[in-house]
Amino acid sequence: MVDSSSAFSAAEQGLGYIYQSRFALLQILDLPEDAAVFIERNDDVEFVATEKGTSLASLKHKAIGDRLTDLSTDFWKSVRIWASHYKATGRAGSDARFLLFSTASISPGSFLDLFVNPDANDDARATAAAAALDKSEAKEIAKIKTDLADLTVDEARDFYGRITIFPDAPRISEIPTLIDRRFRTIRREFRAACFERLEGWWTDMVIKLLTGERQEPIGVQEVTDKLAALADEYRIDNLPITFRNKLPSSSVDPVNDRRIFVEQLRALDLPEKRIEFAIVDYYRAFEQRSSWARENLVVSGEIEEYEDRLVEEWARYREIVCENLTENSQADACLIAGKELYRWAERETNHLRIRERVTEPYVVRGAFHILANINPVPRVHWHPHFLERLAEFLRENA
Repeated sequence: MVDSSSAFSAAEQGLGYIYQSRFALLQILDLPEDAAVFIERNDDVEFVATEKGTSLASLKHKAIGDRLTDLSTDFWKSVRIWASHYKATGRAGSDARFLLFSTASISPGSFLDLFVNPDANDDARATAAAAALDKSEAKEIAKIKTDLADLTVDEARDFYGRITIFPDAPRISEIPTLIDRRFRTIRREFRAACFERLEGWWTDMVIKLLTGERQEPIGVQEVTDKLAALADEYRIDNLPITFRNKLPSSSVDPVNDRRIFVEQLRALDLPEKRIEFAIVDYYRAFEQRSSWARENLVVSGEIEEYEDRLVEEWARYREIVCENLTENSQADACLIAGKELYRWAERETNHLRIRERVTEPYVVRGAFHILANINPVPRVHWHPHFLERLAEFLRENA
């Protein structure tokens, strides 16, 4: 583990990038529906709204106890970025506002306090800023003076009047709690899981934006729709589906897999591709159940009761497909019956849901495979004589 106090550590810088994404998610939940967000375009975060124009936001995640002073580089570097945008977008005709969110507080007596109140006098802001710049001979400050030198008195007043500082902004570890409070339509015990999934989706959107895979900004409506969809999954008649399209970390091997449920499918002479699909269904259903259990989303005995329902329905249909079979039935007839029983379980049982609105097919198909994999005696089987074959196999191995 790398010591974050090392001169070569990039921990703080890395934390700053993560802060941008997480803080942007917090802010977007409070924006109007027509707004959208860019990350790392003209500033750390850029908020675009149809009626309110554009807001460029600089985000600074500072060490605990840090303060903003008259010549803080966090402020003046942001001023340089903002001045460039101000001039490039029409100066006084620009629709841009400029925001600085910092976890630091403002040092007592600093003129930066003037920027905390959005209604402060613009002349006072411009005058105080110019006076602070004149006090410094630092090279960085000299560059900022040069960038601001071609602003007229009126433009300087207008420019500084567009700046707002938000000191004592929430730290990165505090943001999940603040977002949690906005999840009022979600049951309290499920909010942490919902936040985790929302942030995962949001991070994926941010990555696409930063890599250029996505060109348009992330809209507030997109986030609203995603949150509504997630909230819907945590209702009493539903469960979240989080393993759709997921595959096992190890390769799927229908030829050499020796689990009982796979042996059952080989007994039906199924092609490898169908067995491969079955292995994936088993994996997804098993992992999904584990996830539900970890998050306490299923009540005590719910899985067991569901399995009992599946076994009863399987037994009913088994009687139908096997009613004309006897101990002397030909192997082909037994194989046909077994394939029909498995076809039913695979294609006609999606109505057998653990909860009314859990419609994902792998939940049911995988559940049958889990039941077909119980050792030593599976609760369901497909080939009419599979249990006899299994008993013989176990005796030989014993």
